[in-house]
Amino acid sequence: MTAYCSEEYLSRDGLRQLQSIRLRTTLARAARSPFYSQRFAECGIDLNAITGPDDITRLPFTTKDDLRSAYPDRMLTRPASDMLRLHASSGTTGSATVIYYTRNDVDSWADLMARCMHMVGVRPEDTFQNMSGYGLFTGGLGIHYGAERLGCLTIPAGAGNSKRQLKLLEDFQVSVIHIIPSYALHLSATKEELGYTPERLNLRIALIGAEPHTEAIRQRIEDVYGLKAYNSYGLSEMNGPGVAFECVHQNGMHIWEDAYLPEIIDPETGEHVAEGETGELVITTLCREGMPLIRYRTRDLTRFLPGQCPCTRAHRRLDRIMGRSDDMIILKGVNIYPMQVEKVLMSIPEVGQNYLIVLEREGYLDQMRVKVEVKEEFFVEDMRVLKALQARISSRLRDEILITARVDLVENNSLPKSEGKAQRVLDLRNG
Repeated sequence: MTAYCSEEYLSRDGLRQLQSIRLRTTLARAARSPFYSQRFAECGIDLNAITGPDDITRLPFTTKDDLRSAYPDRMLTRPASDMLRLHASSGTTGSATVIYYTRNDVDSWADLMARCMHMVGVRPEDTFQNMSGYGLFTGGLGIHYGAERLGCLTIPAGAGNSKRQLKLLEDFQVSVIHIIPSYALHLSATKEELGYTPERLNLRIALIGAEPHTEAIRQRIEDVYGLKAYNSYGLSEMNGPGVAFECVHQNGMHIWEDAYLPEIIDPETGEHVAEGETGELVITTLCREGMPLIRYRTRDLTRFLPGQCPCTRAHRRLDRIMGRSDDMIILKGVNIYPMQVEKVLMSIPEVGQNYLIVLEREGYLDQMRVKVEVKEEFFVEDMRVLKALQARISSRLRDEILITARVDLVENNSLPKSEGKAQRVLDLRNG
């Protein structure tokens, strides 16, 4: 059995035993860092009392602010000269944070990513095109090394340059791609313009992630490219991609519990939520040498899916990420997540690939305006048709988010595009 598959089919009991061993090793390792040595002492933590996963709640959380305060190297367990690589977060919120890797950390990451790709059917004979950014952002290199670990011919195309991406796909008969969902939809417009049909390409698998997306978005990607698209989850603080991944059943992402100890907590109280309830994902690294993280608050909202997956893997499954606890919009006393808006919009056939939520203030009142692209064939001159569509979208949104949003219908491909993570919310209330 290959290294990247060796712990893939452990039983629940086997995983718990392995987690207990690796958690104790991780805590002893973390205590050698200036940051955790001080934190454990301040909290009066007796590491000898932590014997397994059930004891994890005795330990304090780690937050992004902690990473910033420990900058540049107070979380290192060994001298910086022992580190092989440094990555930084993509900076979605606030300033970037830095993560260090030893050689073993990089190898472990490549193994986990290879495991994810192998699970959905990627094989050495596949040609893989990586359309993610390289550099300090972890998404590119992590999946790149996973593909090479599998033995795939790997094309590091990077982000953007849609015409070149399509030419590479055709010329080298690429069978597997890694792509951000919003860029996949953006690229599809160029594909149609240039006459690239699914039959002209050789695609069969897309690895998608890096931004929250709905099931409807996944279905659109599968339909337009004629492939299977598998959702993934990762964050730079936990290596990047490879933390959790869908199997071929596409019914939740298996989080690799031999490498990560996951919890779901109430974002307000910090207490564990009931099994199956949505809350904030908290992760403890179990294999990282250079810079372990203990009970790291990801701010990502999800839940553990109940029941056994048909694939028989015992690693628990995460539901798709519905957003971030710090991305929540509070409007007229109602809590709203952008994913709720996307869920409604992408279920309406006339809606195009892009939308923008604009938050405005009129006098003393906050308002939400949703700009929605309409597919070219539906953007007709008959105002009655457009008014009816506008009313239908507004009604569906009101049913979902409980407030009335103003809906602006705009022409297809008229809203600003991003070749990186899509920016879905523009807040003008304090502008």
